Amino acid sequence: MIRVELVSETQHESLIDLLCELHVYYNEGSAVSREIVRVHLLENLLAADSPQRLAVAFTDSGDVVGLAAITLFYSLVEPTFGKCRQCHLKELYVRSSARSMGAGKMLMSWVTRHALENGCSRIDWSVKASNVSGISFYEELGADLVVERLSYRLSEPNMSRLAYQCAKVSLEDERLV
Repeated sequence: MIRVELVSETQHESLIDLLCELHVYYNEGSAVSREIVRVHLLENLLAADSPQRLAVAFTDSGDVVGLAAITLFYSLVEPTFGKCRQCHLKELYVRSSARSMGAGKMLMSWVTRHALENGCSRIDWSVKASNVSGISFYEELGADLVVERLSYRLSEPNMSRLAYQCAKVSLEDERLV
């Protein structure tokens, strides 16, 4: 039987294994050490100031087979009561060995219930365009494709270039004064 709840300390080791698998999924051919993942989990993802909450799907033996990472927030553009609180699903991942066994649906059910209980009017997330089975899964749940939205990413070295582009102009302006 599979259950879902916020991750507990007893599940950390199994969650680290899942996060290592997740890393390989997104970075084909690249591995990451368990120690690096452990530090990231404890010092970042589960830190007291982290806005993310991690829900895990786990078996009776305690093995973590799935993960949902969510953030609850208030909309900047929708101030209307009943619509201003929203949920962002950053990640939904189920171990390859546990797919099509209901863990993904149970995680999404938990996320939806959690969002509703916390006054959220919607859940948004992105999905890799190549993830055909994931897209099919989301559509089967009743999710709508948001066609008017695109996803963008700013990475290094363009981040540094942009970050210091305006700073350079400001410094030059200060020298003129």
